[in-house]
Amino acid sequence: MGEGTPHDLERGLARALGRAGLPAPDGLTRLTGGATMESWRFTAAGEACVLRRAPSQDFMAERPFGHTVEAEIVRTAHRAGVRAPEVLANLEPADGIGSGYVMRALPGTADPRVILEGNTPLTLLGDAARDLARIHAIAPADLPPGIPEIDYPAAIADLRERYRAAGGARPMIALGLRWLADNCPEPVAPVLNHGDFRLGNLLADSGRLSGVLDWELAHFGDPHEDLAFGCMAVWRFSRVDRPALGLGSVEEYVAAYEQESGRKVDPARLRFWLIYRTVWWALGCLHNAAVWRSGEDRMLERVVISRRTSEQELDLLLLLEDEAPEAERDRTVPPREDRERPEGEASAGEIATAIAEWLETIKPAMQGHDRFQHAVARNALGMIARGERTDGDAENAPLAASLLHGEMSLATPGLLAQLRRTALDKLAADVPKYPMLARARAKWTGEH
Repeated sequence: MGEGTPHDLERGLARALGRAGLPAPDGLTRLTGGATMESWRFTAAGEACVLRRAPSQDFMAERPFGHTVEAEIVRTAHRAGVRAPEVLANLEPADGIGSGYVMRALPGTADPRVILEGNTPLTLLGDAARDLARIHAIAPADLPPGIPEIDYPAAIADLRERYRAAGGARPMIALGLRWLADNCPEPVAPVLNHGDFRLGNLLADSGRLSGVLDWELAHFGDPHEDLAFGCMAVWRFSRVDRPALGLGSVEEYVAAYEQESGRKVDPARLRFWLIYRTVWWALGCLHNAAVWRSGEDRMLERVVISRRTSEQELDLLLLLEDEAPEAERDRTVPPREDRERPEGEASAGEIATAIAEWLETIKPAMQGHDRFQHAVARNALGMIARGERTDGDAENAPLAASLLHGEMSLATPGLLAQLRRTALDKLAADVPKYPMLARARAKWTGEH
């Protein structure tokens, strides 16, 4: 839970609620999810509420703004007709329970699996386009100071520095960084961006949008960035056939947004931000390994999320390959070269498989967060076992440097085919159930 005891949390929360004219909390329960930020559900005067908090100011150290600014952004969005929560109270230092704010709970679910099972996806897509248009229409003068504005070249330079800090040896990320530098658009009049507008942060109730959550990445920037973020392959979840939020086509999303906002969407700008955000998330995944190694956060999820970098590398290649010459796009992908099964004593992969099989026998005894960690552990062991059976090498510093500096490109004979092979093999080892893997395999090799 962080600093303090459950009693301390209840007492500090009661002080904050008292300032809003509400009684002490009842039934305080921590919600699942959130590696750094915590969410707690409770009732006050018979009404469901949620506390969003960081246990201490250390958790907020690298964030561009604190919870006071975040809460005011949410309040402003709520007043503007966005399905944002109603903020009831801010935590204060004297409350002694960290940084955060209290919201009135909203109905619905944020679970993408449940949402995507609904039978009104285009209705929900239209609702999302409406709320995104309302976010972008909020006047800067109505918002608190301290919200950052994205500088396009500086943002690309920051990605490049993060790439260097992560080892600078990933050819597909280098390819994306080079493309971003060569295709950076001129700035447009900035609008408020939610910054994380996608399934997982949207609540749905009875097939309609009921909430827009998680505003910590809000900033001023190009409205196309918010649109593009929800169209990333990773946020489609199981519905890779629906590129916009997993709910519909990009054309349907854009048409609904244009009607609501009165803005004209530029396909070239949308493509730029789609590639930018794919590189951004690839580096975000990689960074999780660095956080774990530093000892700052030794949660098992960190090391597993770091291996999801291969999802974004494959997605990047699917986005960029159309710019390769036709002869390179048509070139046959080299066959996969499996390593021979070892003789003698058990290999590391076999040991990992044996442990995973044993973990499955104790699954019935697991509950709550332990059961979730059990699943993460089995996924990690599967990565080890599968990774031992492939020659796919995602790290190649000389090739990455050549791509980053423009000395090689997708026009280089045979390079695209080899990158495709590497992307397929690495993702098959890391996240074999990633939906875009099957699509890429069918497209590049004809396998189903």
